[in-house]
Amino acid sequence: MPTDQVVYDERELLADHVLAEPLIADGVRCHGGFDEDGTYVSPRTLHRVPAIEAWEAKRVADFGTPVVDIGLDRWPEQFPNVAQTKLLLRNGVPGPTIATLTRVGTVEGFGAFLRLMPIPDWRRVFFEDISGTAIDHLGRGLFEAHASDEAGSGDVAGHDTMWFAARDIAFDRPVTENEREAMLERMGLLQPGGAPGPLAQPERILPDDIDPMVEGVVSRMINLLFIEISAFHTFAWAEDVLADDDLVAGSGEAARLVSYIRADETPHVDYLRTTLSEMRDRTWIGASGSTYPGDEMIRRLWDAGLAASSGPRRADFLALMLREIRGSLAGRVDADDLLDEVLDLGAVRLGPDGSLVDTSDPRVADDG
Repeated sequence: MPTDQVVYDERELLADHVLAEPLIADGVRCHGGFDEDGTYVSPRTLHRVPAIEAWEAKRVADFGTPVVDIGLDRWPEQFPNVAQTKLLLRNGVPGPTIATLTRVGTVEGFGAFLRLMPIPDWRRVFFEDISGTAIDHLGRGLFEAHASDEAGSGDVAGHDTMWFAARDIAFDRPVTENEREAMLERMGLLQPGGAPGPLAQPERILPDDIDPMVEGVVSRMINLLFIEISAFHTFAWAEDVLADDDLVAGSGEAARLVSYIRADETPHVDYLRTTLSEMRDRTWIGASGSTYPGDEMIRRLWDAGLAASSGPRRADFLALMLREIRGSLAGRVDADDLLDEVLDLGAVRLGPDGSLVDTSDPRVADDG
């Protein structure tokens, strides 16, 4: 329900709706649940969703600028795509699908890092007032709500567990804990022994006068927005594949779990877009007292994040998935033929050096 309220405490932003029934996934109590009509209701959205809408309305009234955004079409489709995945499954090759579901669930769990995100004194960062803004609520509920959605809170599970439950329902608990760790080590998400993989520290992009903590937090928020938006390709892929009763178990339950996760992610995209827009609309203040236009600061970080997402990270992802597919095909007499058949169903092709090249990327097309 729309509201004019723009100031909240953390308790309010973490509040749930009254539910008729909890969400139980593969025997585990997860966040969210169902109303009297059986409709799924996302967690911590009683006040959070109307608050985000109110902050965005206030921003438009104060500044009259469009929200920062980027279309889903800026990211290529999931690889393997739906047709490729179903071909592999029909040929008795579930490994790449299981690996993807495991990877996504593990990455969701890393969302707990938001609880450890340093919170700058935003009132010193911006010349204009930030009262009644999403900026002013990042450390007062927004980051915690996002972290809880992804990694759970207390004894209530979040998206990481929900992805693993979808995998286990669809493929009848396909991996042991040791196999899971080995898989994640291959992907670079875990180091030997189970510790998370190293987190790369971005290079400085903004003027030295801007607090590195401020740059780091805003840069991570932009990258997080890109991940959240591009993930809708993964949701569509997973819902389609996991709803196919001829290929996976569970009578569609795994696909329904993914649809609940997709619903939960919408507030993440919305608060990140609004917060970054508020930051773009304001004047930034450096340590020396010098001022900088927010649109330039956000544009620098945005362009750098987009280049990394569509360049090195995409190449790394394609290489990772090629290894998983080849590993799953190892020992089959039809391995090469099946790989060729898989690649014929999408835009990704083997390049001269044996690596994968995405021919839907305009830069590849321009190179001929």
